[in-house]
Amino acid sequence: MSSKTKLSFPVHIPFVEQLGFELHSMGEGVAELRVDLKEGHLNSWEVAHGGVLMTLLDVAMAHAARSIHRDQPGFGPGVVTIEMKTSFMRPGEGELRAIGKLLHRSTTMAFCEGSVLGEDGKLCAHATATFKYLKALPGRGRALKPLQRSESLSDGGEHPA
Repeated sequence: MSSKTKLSFPVHIPFVEQLGFELHSMGEGVAELRVDLKEGHLNSWEVAHGGVLMTLLDVAMAHAARSIHRDQPGFGPGVVTIEMKTSFMRPGEGELRAIGKLLHRSTTMAFCEGSVLGEDGKLCAHATATFKYLKALPGRGRALKPLQRSESLSDGGEHPA
């Protein structure tokens, strides 16, 4: 990984943590994530599995959508992906960098785009997505599931830039 400072994710996402994604910036409608590919990220061609690239894009765009609420407690509402379209241009190898950008938002929706760049700076994948802002998510038995805030944010810790 590069020496650029990594930030704490504003919410606890076990799947993202297991994949080893790192948040490097988040603010003003833009977010950047990075991952240094390991064997568990690879497909049978020994390059990044498409699911890893799609997850990286999804998380980068979701954080871009949430970044505009960074002045609100716990970064305001969460987001859920409504739809996502992804195009793959070239294999992802080594350290990958994903940039998510908020293109437009309404009170309840966010429209974003994202790009994954390989360690050579070339475009590996691009996506567009629509997200819905939510304060809670209905779960089993219609019980509301609250957003799992990061411990550093729930205890009054610093918000990432």
